[in-house]
Amino acid sequence: MTSWIRILTGNSLMVLLTGISLTSTAQRSIFLAAGQSNAVGKGDSSASVHPAPQTAWEYKWEHNTLVPLQDPAGENYQYLQQATTGSMWPAFADAFHQRTGDTVIIVPAARGGASCHQKARLGDMDTWDISGNLFNAAVAKTKAAAALSKGSLKGIIWLQGERDANAINSGVLQPDEYKAALSDLIRRFRKALGARLPFYIVQTGNYKGHPETGFNEVRRIQAELAQTMPQVFIVYRDTPQFPAKHWMTDDIHYNQNGLNHIGATVADAVKK
Repeated sequence: MTSWIRILTGNSLMVLLTGISLTSTAQRSIFLAAGQSNAVGKGDSSASVHPAPQTAWEYKWEHNTLVPLQDPAGENYQYLQQATTGSMWPAFADAFHQRTGDTVIIVPAARGGASCHQKARLGDMDTWDISGNLFNAAVAKTKAAAALSKGSLKGIIWLQGERDANAINSGVLQPDEYKAALSDLIRRFRKALGARLPFYIVQTGNYKGHPETGFNEVRRIQAELAQTMPQVFIVYRDTPQFPAKHWMTDDIHYNQNGLNHIGATVADAVKK
């Protein structure tokens, strides 16, 4: 049986036959893509991966639609942001489909500069703490995507930590406070979306010209939680080496080569 999905084209909505079977929901894998600016994506869409037709989709919340996944992924809606202009998500979805045969549905839910702990918050950049807007937006968007697509949420892919690392460097935030905030966030996601939902961490890189102390603390805590919390995994560790590989767009953001490498590597790790 095939399903009818609304696709946004230009200023109008049209209905297309997608060929995705409602009876194959177990093979429709949803991933929540969350974090701050490197999760949003600051790459180059012209060098982004192009998944094969009908293998990768993005959920657009504003119009409650599924669209073929391509960069710039995401949308500037309900506190969340769109890639400017390339992201890791097409590379991830393409690689995951090739390794599993699953249809991949990405739910982008990230915002540049967002903190994990409220003490690290910078104005309207928002926070994943309960005092902010991002957690509730991500959960609501994910539930809406699952309701429309009839897919199965397979995990959260998390790229965040730069804002909190800088707050640790400045003495505004203590490492133990960051650890408590991240572990609490994971528990809140699981309470809202599934008790054993996998949480996949891309470890935070560095910020050129800033002390590495805070960034080392963030990476240490991320690794520690992966060792002590069930179903928490480090799926990428090499972001600190990106400057030497010339995989940066500026002092803190990954370029498209880096984003594509993260995407494919994370797909391998999640498959395992």
